[in-house]
Amino acid sequence: MPYSQAIKVGNTVYVAGQGPFEPDTGMCNGDTLEYQARRTLENMKAILEAAGAKMSDVVKVTVFLEPGADFDKFNEYYKEYFSAPYPARAITGVNQGFLVQMDAIAVIGS
Repeated sequence: MPYSQAIKVGNTVYVAGQGPFEPDTGMCNGDTLEYQARRTLENMKAILEAAGAKMSDVVKVTVFLEPGADFDKFNEYYKEYFSAPYPARAITGVNQGFLVQMDAIAVIGS
Protein backbone atom coordinates (compact mmCIF):
# COMPACT_ATOMS: atom_id res chain seq x y z
CA MET A 1 0.00 0.00 0.00
CA PRO A 2 1.47 3.40 -0.92
CA TYR A 3 1.12 4.96 2.54
CA SER A 4 3.38 6.63 5.11
CA GLN A 5 2.18 7.13 8.67
CA ALA A 6 4.18 10.34 8.79
CA ILE A 7 6.67 12.34 6.77
CA LYS A 8 9.28 14.59 8.36
CA VAL A 9 10.48 17.58 6.33
CA GLY A 10 13.04 19.61 8.23
CA ASN A 11 11.52 20.16 11.66
CA THR A 12 7.93 19.67 10.46
CA VAL A 13 6.14 16.32 10.83
CA TYR A 14 3.05 15.59 8.74
CA VAL A 15 1.04 12.76 10.33
CA ALA A 16 -1.27 10.94 7.93
CA GLY A 17 -4.83 10.02 8.86
CA GLN A 18 -4.76 7.81 11.95
CA GLY A 19 -7.55 5.59 13.18
CA PRO A 20 -8.11 3.32 16.17
CA PHE A 21 -5.82 0.55 14.91
CA GLU A 22 -4.16 -1.81 17.36
CA PRO A 23 -0.37 -1.52 16.95
CA ASP A 24 0.23 -5.26 17.27
CA THR A 25 -2.50 -6.49 14.90
CA GLY A 26 -3.40 -3.54 12.68
CA MET A 27 -7.06 -4.27 13.40
CA CYS A 28 -9.64 -1.72 14.48
CA ASN A 29 -11.06 -2.75 17.85
CA GLY A 30 -13.43 -1.04 20.23
CA ASP A 31 -16.87 0.27 19.47
CA THR A 32 -17.02 3.31 21.75
CA LEU A 33 -15.94 6.87 21.02
CA GLU A 34 -13.78 6.86 24.16
CA TYR A 35 -11.84 3.75 23.15
CA GLN A 36 -11.39 4.81 19.53
CA ALA A 37 -10.41 8.39 20.42
CA ARG A 38 -7.83 7.28 22.99
CA ARG A 39 -6.41 4.57 20.68
CA THR A 40 -6.15 7.06 17.81
CA LEU A 41 -4.45 9.66 20.02
CA GLU A 42 -2.02 7.05 21.39
CA ASN A 43 -1.18 6.01 17.82
CA MET A 44 -0.58 9.65 16.87
CA LYS A 45 1.61 10.14 19.95
CA ALA A 46 3.75 7.09 19.10
CA ILE A 47 4.19 8.22 15.49
CA LEU A 48 5.20 11.72 16.57
CA GLU A 49 7.68 10.36 19.11
CA ALA A 50 9.21 8.08 16.46
CA ALA A 51 9.79 11.23 14.37
CA GLY A 52 11.37 13.08 17.31
CA ALA A 53 8.28 15.19 18.05
CA LYS A 54 5.90 15.51 21.01
CA MET A 55 2.18 16.11 21.26
CA SER A 56 3.00 19.64 22.43
CA ASP A 57 4.68 20.26 19.06
CA VAL A 58 1.39 19.76 17.20
CA VAL A 59 0.15 22.97 15.59
CA LYS A 60 -2.77 21.64 13.50
CA VAL A 61 -5.17 18.70 13.88
CA THR A 62 -7.99 17.62 11.62
CA VAL A 63 -10.57 15.46 13.42
CA PHE A 64 -13.06 13.29 11.59
CA LEU A 65 -15.98 12.33 13.85
CA GLU A 66 -18.94 10.09 13.18
CA PRO A 67 -22.07 12.20 12.68
CA GLY A 68 -23.89 12.39 16.00
CA ALA A 69 -20.74 11.67 18.05
CA ASP A 70 -20.64 13.18 21.54
CA PHE A 71 -18.51 16.25 20.83
CA ASP A 72 -18.23 17.23 24.50
CA LYS A 73 -16.95 13.76 25.45
CA PHE A 74 -14.46 13.83 22.59
CA ASN A 75 -13.14 17.18 23.85
CA GLU A 76 -12.55 15.62 27.29
CA TYR A 77 -10.31 12.92 25.78
CA TYR A 78 -8.64 15.43 23.45
CA LYS A 79 -7.66 17.70 26.38
CA GLU A 80 -5.81 14.77 27.98
CA TYR A 81 -3.34 14.89 25.07
CA PHE A 82 -3.22 18.59 24.18
CA SER A 83 -3.03 21.69 26.38
CA ALA A 84 -3.44 25.42 25.85
CA PRO A 85 -2.62 26.99 23.57
CA TYR A 86 -4.42 24.22 21.70
CA PRO A 87 -3.45 23.35 18.13
CA ALA A 88 -5.59 24.80 15.36
CA ARG A 89 -8.33 22.24 14.69
CA ALA A 90 -10.96 21.40 12.12
CA ILE A 91 -13.70 18.80 12.60
CA THR A 92 -15.64 17.05 9.86
CA GLY A 93 -17.46 13.74 9.27
CA VAL A 94 -15.78 10.33 9.13
CA ASN A 95 -16.46 7.25 7.05
CA GLN A 96 -15.18 3.64 6.85
CA GLY A 97 -17.10 2.63 9.97
CA PHE A 98 -14.78 4.52 12.33
CA LEU A 99 -16.09 6.71 15.11
CA VAL A 100 -12.99 8.91 14.90
CA GLN A 101 -9.97 9.50 12.69
CA MET A 102 -7.31 12.25 12.89
CA ASP A 103 -4.32 13.70 11.10
CA ALA A 104 -1.88 16.33 12.35
CA ILE A 105 1.00 18.66 11.60
CA ALA A 106 3.74 19.16 14.20
CA VAL A 107 6.67 21.58 14.22
CA ILE A 108 9.44 20.26 16.44
CA GLY A 109 10.40 22.78 19.08
CA SER A 110 7.36 24.98 18.44
